[in-house]
Amino acid sequence: MKLPVIKHLSTFIEENDEDFVVETIETLESLTEVSSLKDEELDVIGELISNMYGALEVKKLIDGGATQKEAVNSFMQRVLGSIDK
Repeated sequence: MKLPVIKHLSTFIEENDEDFVVETIETLESLTEVSSLKDEELDVIGELISNMYGALEVKKLIDGGATQKEAVNSFMQRVLGSIDK
């Protein structure tokens, strides 16, 4: 996951609508079914999808009253905590 990408996407969601991101995730997930994709291409698509899911999680935290900075920090701590386990 890339923190700057998640921040940028969360700002995009605030300024527009999270439905754009949800539909993009659905499109990218559908693309992963193309049998001719190389592993590197699948890795890039997977990274984009994970960043978008991260931005949606940050948006939920912001909707719950957190600032963007608090939401991003909280989300990243959860991610890092799950990696350590």
